[in-house]
Amino acid sequence: MNNSDTNNQRIANMTFASVYPMYLAKVEKKGRTKEELHQVIEWLTGYNYKKLQELIKEKVTFETFFRQASINPNVHLITGVICGYRVEEIRDPLTQQVRYLDKLVDELAKGRKMEKILRGA
Repeated sequence: MNNSDTNNQRIANMTFASVYPMYLAKVEKKGRTKEELHQVIEWLTGYNYKKLQELIKEKVTFETFFRQASINPNVHLITGVICGYRVEEIRDPLTQQVRYLDKLVDELAKGRKMEKILRGA
């Protein structure tokens, strides 16, 4: 992946609150629920609904969002292509974590079974 510092910094400075409505719209448009989206986010980050709402209200950046997260130990099981890049080959740790989230949201929107999205958890 082209790990330009500019692109990585742009991702780091984006707020989770600015992207969350797009995640929600994407999954709901495909017949999935807000609760399922939250389940996926909680699996990846450890954030429950209340904490997620606090982070959205505080308008934290992705950098802060993932720095405070308890990343699931099975995150290495997330593989495949998102935004034209293989997530397992992304070198910048923060960019990779954001793309992991993008990949999980994409799988949810595509109708994949929850137990597959959560990697058997």
